[in-house]
Amino acid sequence: MSTFDKIKDYYLKFPDRSNFIPIMENDESVAVYYCDDDGFKKAFLLANALELNADFRETDQSFILEKLEDIFEESSEDFDENEDDFEDVSDILSASYEDAPVIKLVNQIIISAVKAGASDIHFETRANSFLARFRIDGKLRTFKRYPKSLHEAVVARIKVMAMLDVAEGRRPQDGRINVKVGNRNIDMRVSVIPSIYGEKVVLRILEKSKNLLSLNTVGMPEHWIKRFEQHISKPNGIILVTGPTGSGKTTTLYAALLAMNRQERNILTIEDPVEYDVDGITQVQVNNTVGLNFASAIRSFLRQDPDVILVGEIRDDETAKTAVQASLTGHLVLSTLHTNDAPSAVARLVEMDIEPFLLSSSITLVVAQRLVRKNCPNCVETVAIDEDLHAILEKEGIVLTEYKRGKGCKECFDTGYKGRLAIFEFLEVNDAIRRLINREASAFEIREAAKESGFQSMFQSGMDLVKQGITTPEEILATTRID
Repeated sequence: MSTFDKIKDYYLKFPDRSNFIPIMENDESVAVYYCDDDGFKKAFLLANALELNADFRETDQSFILEKLEDIFEESSEDFDENEDDFEDVSDILSASYEDAPVIKLVNQIIISAVKAGASDIHFETRANSFLARFRIDGKLRTFKRYPKSLHEAVVARIKVMAMLDVAEGRRPQDGRINVKVGNRNIDMRVSVIPSIYGEKVVLRILEKSKNLLSLNTVGMPEHWIKRFEQHISKPNGIILVTGPTGSGKTTTLYAALLAMNRQERNILTIEDPVEYDVDGITQVQVNNTVGLNFASAIRSFLRQDPDVILVGEIRDDETAKTAVQASLTGHLVLSTLHTNDAPSAVARLVEMDIEPFLLSSSITLVVAQRLVRKNCPNCVETVAIDEDLHAILEKEGIVLTEYKRGKGCKECFDTGYKGRLAIFEFLEVNDAIRRLINREASAFEIREAAKESGFQSMFQSGMDLVKQGITTPEEILATTRID
């Protein structure tokens, strides 16, 4: 056994490795990093036990945890599908070397997903195999393929972590898992559904300790940020952010909350689930078991003298009516709605039996958004536009002879894209649109009236990003619709 293998084997036997780590600098030189007194004691014990001539170096814990993630991700283990020891691990980087192989397998997949920036982990079973897939930048990619015999053990492990019924495999189940990956707090929503080949499990990753974005960094155009801030500075009214699931609506709303003066305002939120922890805001989690839903929470909030109320989602008539009443009684209400574009949001609320005259008096701004992938900065190049794409864009009055596109490299998993950015359309409710709302006009009529005031669709906003070299026309056409 090599010196490196001996060091690694001994190091992995420590139950908690979060405060020290040995690193081989060459075949003979070993540096042991530590971040506190306890870490130094462990480092000294390791060096003494293995008779190493080690160089002890003090560092930050973040450096140790980053290196520790690399060890876990790169380690290749033989997994025994017959193992049935499912001890829970609060910090998955502190798992013991003697932990069950299935525990180590699940931990490795979670760590790899977090490091890759995945938003979801899909555990899927096929006729002859078992897959772990990650959704990165909105697209699913297969991480690894495993023997189908591992499926039941992995699903059982996840159920134990989420405190679900391990014996139940015939009905859907939902749960949550809270783990630490080093110094990162990860909250995962768990969904289990039965399929013809066995249960499918999806983990949605919510990193609560992740830094929240500003209005600028989410992709909001510079000329709109000031106007948006004017809207969120108003004392009352409703501001809606619309779009499909996973389009970044909640991130935009929290960027809006961070732009407010939270010291002078009483801000309350009701969410399902609470995705971000923000200092200076009272955040409430939906709990249907005790009757705490969106509508009942809003009614309770009104007795707490709020200035701003954030409602995670307007899902039903009761929530919509309660939110409108809250805005009409002198409160600013921020919420999300599932519609394809901004003008459709007004029509959707009218369909929820909201009186048009109440809606026209309360709603002030509707923002629709989508997430588009950005060109990978490592492999971006200028390419000529093909004839078919040129013809499609020319019909919309857009003349484009060339644009920038990622060629594909290791940094972007050969996709040509790395990271995502939001594109928006803003519908400001003016007097003309209020008159249309009062007579229950269609979404098309509202859109046409908004165009006279300078309304710009998401497609047009996306093409502005194409001209700046940030994304591609193919991505905009795949994400938005042409008017």
